[in-house]
Amino acid sequence: MILRKLAIMSLFSTIMGLFGCTAQSSKFVTVDVEEFAKVIADSAVVRLDVRTPQEYAEGHIEGAINIDVLSDGFADEASKLPTDRTIALYCRSGNRSKKAAAILADKGYKVIELATGYKGWTRAGK
Repeated sequence: MILRKLAIMSLFSTIMGLFGCTAQSSKFVTVDVEEFAKVIADSAVVRLDVRTPQEYAEGHIEGAINIDVLSDGFADEASKLPTDRTIALYCRSGNRSKKAAAILADKGYKVIELATGYKGWTRAGK
């Protein structure tokens, strides 16, 4: 009986943890290509590419700076970004950028993330 209660409590804790992660994602905004294009038209917005340097070198959105979200130094490098400006970020397909967006939003940045990443950007002819 005790083991069953412990298993139920463990399952409950896991589920609550998943909901906690979901709640964090509400700290940033995810937009489509057209909305992202409107956002980055503002020269005050920081364009951030969170892919690897190799991916960045193969092509990127004009004016974007590159900080690889998978690198050990991402949080330190990203903390050098201006806190008074919106950060518009993207990755290849929209997966890594959500991780980067959550990190930056937790640090107090206003973040807008491109849902479909650079692949979606290029497919849209941008």
